[in-house]
Amino acid sequence: MSTHAPRPEAALSAKGMRFALCATRWNVEIVEQLLAGARKALEERGAEEIRVLRCAGVFELGPLAARVARAGEVDGIVALGCLIRGETDHYSVLAAEVTRALGALAMEAATSPRALAVAFGVLTCETAAQALERADPGQLDKGGEAALACLDQVHALRRAEPSEPAARRGGG
Repeated sequence: MSTHAPRPEAALSAKGMRFALCATRWNVEIVEQLLAGARKALEERGAEEIRVLRCAGVFELGPLAARVARAGEVDGIVALGCLIRGETDHYSVLAAEVTRALGALAMEAATSPRALAVAFGVLTCETAAQALERADPGQLDKGGEAALACLDQVHALRRAEPSEPAARRGGG
C-alpha cells in the first residue's frame, strides 16, 4: 500500500513560467542529481526559463532564495541541498535554520503582491547512500518532486488570487 498522496502536479503545465533552482555546492554529487531531476521535471512541463543559482551551503540557501524572490523575475523557486548527519549537532542546527529561513520566505513570497512559490528540496539524511538514493532521478527523484511541488504551488497561488480588488467589490 502506498503512503504517498496522488501527485496532481504531475499533470500541470509550466508553459510560460520561469523558475530559479537555488542549489548548494556542498555535497555536490548529490545536489547535481537533485538539480537534474528538478530541471527535467520543469522542462518536461514546458517551463520557459530555468535559472540555476549556486551558493556555498544550506545556510546560504535562504538569503539566496530571498534575493531571487525580491527581484520578482520568477514564478517559483526550488531550494536544493543536502545535509548528512555527522557526529556533532551541526547537522541539526543547519537543518532547523534552512527550514526556518525557507519557510519564512515561502510565507512572505506567497503573500506579496506578485505571489511566487518557494519549494523545499533539501535532503536531511543519515548517510550518503541514503541521500544518493533520494537524489537519483532514476530512483526516488526528490529534486523532481520538489520542482513539481513548486509548480503545483504556483498554480495554487494563482487560483487563490482575488478576481477583483476588494475596493471594487464594496469591501475594505
